[in-house]
Amino acid sequence: MKPKVLVTRNIPRDGLVELFQKCHVDYHDSNEVMSKDELFKRVKEVDGLLCVGMRANEELMEHAPRLKVISNYGVGYDNIDVKAATRRKIIVTNTPDVVTEATAELAFGLLLAVTRRIAEADSILKSKAPFRWGPMQLLGVELTGKTLGIIGFGRIGQAVARRAKAFGMNVIYYQRTPRDKSIDSSERCYYQPLEALLKQADIVSIHVPMTEETYHLIGEEQLSLMKRGAYLINTARGPVVDEEALVKALKNGILAGAGLDVFEREPHIHPELLQLNNTVLTPHIGTSTMETRIAMAKMAAKNLIAFFEGKQPPNVVNPEVYQ
Repeated sequence: MKPKVLVTRNIPRDGLVELFQKCHVDYHDSNEVMSKDELFKRVKEVDGLLCVGMRANEELMEHAPRLKVISNYGVGYDNIDVKAATRRKIIVTNTPDVVTEATAELAFGLLLAVTRRIAEADSILKSKAPFRWGPMQLLGVELTGKTLGIIGFGRIGQAVARRAKAFGMNVIYYQRTPRDKSIDSSERCYYQPLEALLKQADIVSIHVPMTEETYHLIGEEQLSLMKRGAYLINTARGPVVDEEALVKALKNGILAGAGLDVFEREPHIHPELLQLNNTVLTPHIGTSTMETRIAMAKMAAKNLIAFFEGKQPPNVVNPEVYQ
């Protein structure tokens, strides 16, 4: 008998062909999140959950007595109560690697948009204001020769660094464990402690996961260390940045601007961020390319299929369940 899997939201079916072949799939063909009542009704008899843009908490697990595996459609899995899943011996998986290039591209797109004031200029023209060229109008900053500080130097952070090098930028990074100095030297990306990075960087780009340790990693104290006129880019997780402190830094001129794809209380956005001209905001679209969405679907499906075939899925985030 085929295992039963619930796909909780509309994702590219091109990536789910094998899943449909090997499992009985209950596919929620909608871009909207299911209501709690509908979700709890549909998880009652599922063996696997392909979790798309929704929370999988202990209450959900209580309504899914047969649930054995949760495949998260994304690299970040703070939307899943992993501790509760582990207690219940439920495997949790994610989709790393395939999101790297798309997220790095968006981070660099936000970086360009805010430093060269592209969105601001676009908004002015679309408001039907008269076209006026002037040598001092909408002055931004060049990237060549500037220092990019990357907080979190995993796959995505390194992909951003490669793009920065192509623009002639200097790259420094912070992560809990520095790399071998020979690697830093060969790639010309140099480790700095967090405080030193914040003081040196013209632009700071965040690429850490959301954990208890990274909550408000960038707050009022850290923002005060940054160069006056520096920029902040966040495509990681919103709660890594204290949004109230960020608004204050943007309003009082400590920061020249910010490019944000994620927000502390999504889907709510701090109202003052929406009013500032020196912010470029996007609605969590870091992985929103067709290529990446299909690749994520394939990987999420692969995790489920491997589990149901008696293998350890390739991207388990709580391997202690197997111990």
